[in-house]
Amino acid sequence: MRLFTTTAGIRCYLKHHRLGKQVGLVPTMGALHQGHLSLIQQARRDNDLVVISIYVNPLQFGPAEDFQQYPRQLEQDQQICEAAGVDAIFAPNVAEMGAEGNAATTSSPGITQVVPPASMISSLCGRSRIGHFQGVATIVTKLLNLIQPERAYFW
Repeated sequence: MRLFTTTAGIRCYLKHHRLGKQVGLVPTMGALHQGHLSLIQQARRDNDLVVISIYVNPLQFGPAEDFQQYPRQLEQDQQICEAAGVDAIFAPNVAEMGAEGNAATTSSPGITQVVPPASMISSLCGRSRIGHFQGVATIVTKLLNLIQPERAYFW
């Protein structure tokens, strides 16, 4: 299993390892649990290469939510991924993803924010977590464009 913290690193890895192979992506914010493990196991069954992203996304946190307190346990997550047969972890920092600030209060420099459908923004927690789904959609779109998986698995 390989750990990558840069887009250049994961791109190079995929360029050399994906030829003729199916790639599955499991996007996460880390602090992996049994739900994530079930997605990884399904991705392992369905694909030749399994990539998991571990990225705590500041764009999905509102101004009153505590981004800094979100659990970060990369070493433990790496052990879980290794045992589950993950091929590569992409664990960039905020600067690498170009996602400083949060979706509710700023327009991050260098990143085009994705606007999800109004039905998503105006229902459930979209009404009270202004910018949350925009932040999620922005980073998920960026990950899908970067990894270009045949399949993606969401919790």
